[in-house]
Amino acid sequence: MTLTPTNEPIQTRSHDGYEWRYVLRGRARVILGDRELVIEAGQAAEFDTRLPHGVAALGGEPVEILAIFNRSGERIHLPEFGKPDPPTAR
Repeated sequence: MTLTPTNEPIQTRSHDGYEWRYVLRGRARVILGDRELVIEAGQAAEFDTRLPHGVAALGGEPVEILAIFNRSGERIHLPEFGKPDPPTAR
């Protein structure tokens, strides 16, 4: 995912699951509960998503992030993968 810089506050959310966020390019500001982290290209953050969390681009450049979710996180972030495939015509 690519996040562009914004002046808006970071919105946090919590849900079942576990996530890994790896920065491919740029810098990211990550909120994890009461903690605030800065991660840069080549660095990662891993966390239990029951902790309120959010991420945003830091500085004037976009940040490109690879996000990896466990099964529970996948259902929250990618709900279309939890649905059965639609019928196909043959």
